[in-house]
Amino acid sequence: MTFGIAVGGAAADAVRRHLPALVAEEVASGITAQNPTLWGADAESESAVRLGWTESVAISRPLVPEILALREELHAAGVRHIALAGMGGSSLAPEVITRTMGAPLTVLDSTDPGQVLAALNDRLAETAIVVSSKSGSTVETASQRRVFEKAFTDAGIDPTTRVIVVTDPGSPLDVSARAAGYRVFNADPNVGGRYSALTAFGLVPSGLAGVDIAELLDEADAISLPLAVDNESNPGLILGAAIAGTSPLRDKLGLLADGTHIVGLPDWVEQLIAESTGKLGTGLLPVVLEEGASEIENALDDLLLVRLVDDAGQHLFLDGDAAEVRVSGTLGAQFLVWEYATVVAGRLLGINPFDQPDVESAKIATRGLLDARPEPAPAAFVSEGIEVRGTPEVIGAASDLQSAIDVLVEEVPENGYISIQAYVNRLALPQLTELRALLAERSGRPVTFGWGPRFLHSTGQFHKGGPAVGAFLQILATPAEDLDIPESPFTFGELIQAQASGDASVLAAHGRPVLTLTLTDAAANVSTLFDAAR
Repeated sequence: MTFGIAVGGAAADAVRRHLPALVAEEVASGITAQNPTLWGADAESESAVRLGWTESVAISRPLVPEILALREELHAAGVRHIALAGMGGSSLAPEVITRTMGAPLTVLDSTDPGQVLAALNDRLAETAIVVSSKSGSTVETASQRRVFEKAFTDAGIDPTTRVIVVTDPGSPLDVSARAAGYRVFNADPNVGGRYSALTAFGLVPSGLAGVDIAELLDEADAISLPLAVDNESNPGLILGAAIAGTSPLRDKLGLLADGTHIVGLPDWVEQLIAESTGKLGTGLLPVVLEEGASEIENALDDLLLVRLVDDAGQHLFLDGDAAEVRVSGTLGAQFLVWEYATVVAGRLLGINPFDQPDVESAKIATRGLLDARPEPAPAAFVSEGIEVRGTPEVIGAASDLQSAIDVLVEEVPENGYISIQAYVNRLALPQLTELRALLAERSGRPVTFGWGPRFLHSTGQFHKGGPAVGAFLQILATPAEDLDIPESPFTFGELIQAQASGDASVLAAHGRPVLTLTLTDAAANVSTLFDAAR
């Protein structure tokens, strides 16, 4: 089966209520025909240039032989390792594709100096790096490209033989990369980053890493016609109605990988939905869950559980009252169905699913800090080697690490959530993800976890543009070793610090409570942090 879906409880009610109108209004065929009027007059100008993903399969087909030829060329030159510098959808889709297909790919979507150094020191002589950015102006990707160019040059390797660029045609990166002699793949400019899984952004790094990308396109192609037809069996309409049509709105989507063969899909869905819908004070907040999560056990009345399974069954409607959605399907089909469902959700929520107005605010704040490079604000206090900072409502009532976390949890409203944002080396501190379940059980509310700065290109939009019900825990670490960025006045350590501080300032300006904890000795401080969180 290419794709299967089943809905129960409030999700089933939502489908019954909204599906007939979606069919009657010819929403599915309108999306496929790239009708920009489906999301209202305010969204029309952007929608007109953001619906190219509906024909990604056809547009991407000619890229396949070109990518496979380059793979053979690189292999003949001794390249055995592919790395990817990209943020948001540019890295999350290839990560899911390669992990699911068992193809090795090093994804560099961080500015933590330790994580960048780990990528640089991993078989550089056998490495080619794909640099993915629509414009090339993304500070993370530009910095990663420069440091790899220098490393190749220092090792006596011509960067033009090892750097592959994916970007929009005519972008500043496209122009400069071609002038420098790099191999360039252009993606469809009428596709936003988070909808780009089946474009060059998803296919080039995946194909070079060894994935059968023709098969991935075949999987998407098999669901294309069912998604384009205006009838009540259309999986994109069903899924969109289920996730955005509940009444009252269950605006937290619990994403659970429950036996699916696809690895990491919840993380990709998270960025697609959060950045597309979190604006104008509304939106859907995806929460990536593990089996046995307290959010599931507590049956929260504002959470809709979405189970990603290998077989959703033959019946659309599930027995029982549990508010639940089950989806199954091939990876290519999942990408396309979720993209349709997300823009259907945008229509039901009354927002433009193609813009991200609040992402830029954090970038502006970061640039301001990098230009001025002020001394870091002094810690309110230091508790057991952990520097504690935060907004007044959090720090003003705290005297040590434990009380600071206590106050942050108390700041979460009845319909709120906690967001953990870890601006650290995720290769060195993977155990930090376990904080999610701890704080969820303690608070009784949904808790999201994001690695910084990559979440800024996904859930970061929802945190500032969605409902004002979040409380934010930032975790930073003093780097054991910093790393210069060539042709830049700041280092990677200064960059990630500025990104965290910039986002914290924007969150505070929006009235969100923020607690920032800096681990001065990460290895020694982690157990202290966990003890306080308990």
